[in-house]
Amino acid sequence: MNLNIFPDRDAGSMEWRRLSLMSVVFAPDRPFATRSVSGLRLGFLYNHDEIHQVAHTAPIISCLQALAPELRVDVLTSSDRQRQAVASKLDPSIEPPAFYPLEESKFGTLVEKLTGGVVPLSRIGGLAASLDLLARYDALIVPETTSTLLKTRYGFAKPKLIFLPHGAGDRSISVAPEIANFDFVLLPGEKTKTRMLDAHLVRPGDYAVVGYPKFDAHRSSEPARFFDNDRPVVLYNPHFDPKLSSWFKFGEKLLHHFAGQDRFNLIFAPHVMLFRRKILASAEHLQIRLRRALHKRFANVQNILIDTGSERSVDMSYTRTADIYIGDVSSQIYEFIERPRPAIFLNSHDADWRGDPSYEFWKFGPVIDDIGQLPDTLGRSLEMHGYYRPAQFKAFRKTYSIDPVQSSSERAAVAIVRYLNRIAS
Repeated sequence: MNLNIFPDRDAGSMEWRRLSLMSVVFAPDRPFATRSVSGLRLGFLYNHDEIHQVAHTAPIISCLQALAPELRVDVLTSSDRQRQAVASKLDPSIEPPAFYPLEESKFGTLVEKLTGGVVPLSRIGGLAASLDLLARYDALIVPETTSTLLKTRYGFAKPKLIFLPHGAGDRSISVAPEIANFDFVLLPGEKTKTRMLDAHLVRPGDYAVVGYPKFDAHRSSEPARFFDNDRPVVLYNPHFDPKLSSWFKFGEKLLHHFAGQDRFNLIFAPHVMLFRRKILASAEHLQIRLRRALHKRFANVQNILIDTGSERSVDMSYTRTADIYIGDVSSQIYEFIERPRPAIFLNSHDADWRGDPSYEFWKFGPVIDDIGQLPDTLGRSLEMHGYYRPAQFKAFRKTYSIDPVQSSSERAAVAIVRYLNRIAS
């Protein structure tokens, strides 16, 4: 339990928070120390085109500073927008970490622009251009797998790479082979732990189950209202993968349906990468597709909110607000079922999904393979939810390890310091 051993202390001070954290993790048979990390340098690395990965690791930063002030913590970003997104997740009562920009690869950026972003050369080039900067760190915490090139391409033994996945979905990408190249992995719950152990991607002793820090960043705020009426709000959240996304086959037809009815409001908030590029490529499925521009006729429909990439589209504002979810393969469905509600899935790629673990979440609601089925399915979604609710509830508990005493960000900070103690000894 979290013992308040200094009740007269200011609960907002760093020292009180550190003592509070220590009281949770200290055990006589497993002493916990932070002095051994003194002098170590740890970087939170954000090397991506967009900001959707930030909330998965940024909430850990202030917790880590409070727990181990002897540790030097820096933030490495590839854009001003990322820097601002990280800063918004920090505790204002704690001195902020130092921020450093990654070097830009002008060649990689140019090629990516010329090819419409088919290959993420700016990400790969940014790593290559920043090797001297990255080599200064004892460890890096990352929410994506491109950083493993530091080992596989550039032969780095240091920094050690600590991975926290940016999502907790079921697709095969969540057990990508690159994960085996990380030195330590932070996991959201038992589901991901079992899958990674079975796939030999993590090793006993080199991982920790910590929960989902992204929940910590937004749990205190009330769900927002985006419409001035009481109609049910539907969230349409298609993925960007050119093979798996429902947008290419069903997207405009779905928007057209909602524009022509007055029973529901619609929030159209796709994965931020869908409208980030015009040409979308999947290394996993070896497929490329051209994304057409969104038709202007949907821009001023009163019962449709369109958000193709603001911070609200990645901070759970919409998954917390919506009454009904419509999607395909996005892991945001697992954020949505934090509070079980009706969900509908669009099988636009003729998936033979039954019994396939990559589509486990399609058990959370009806699956349709013809957009003509949408009106009837949507109309009956509330009454059908009783059948699917138990599956959502069970899956959430299996996917996320939630501790009523200690936040996921605090648990992650503890696990990181424990690991750093190991590599420092």
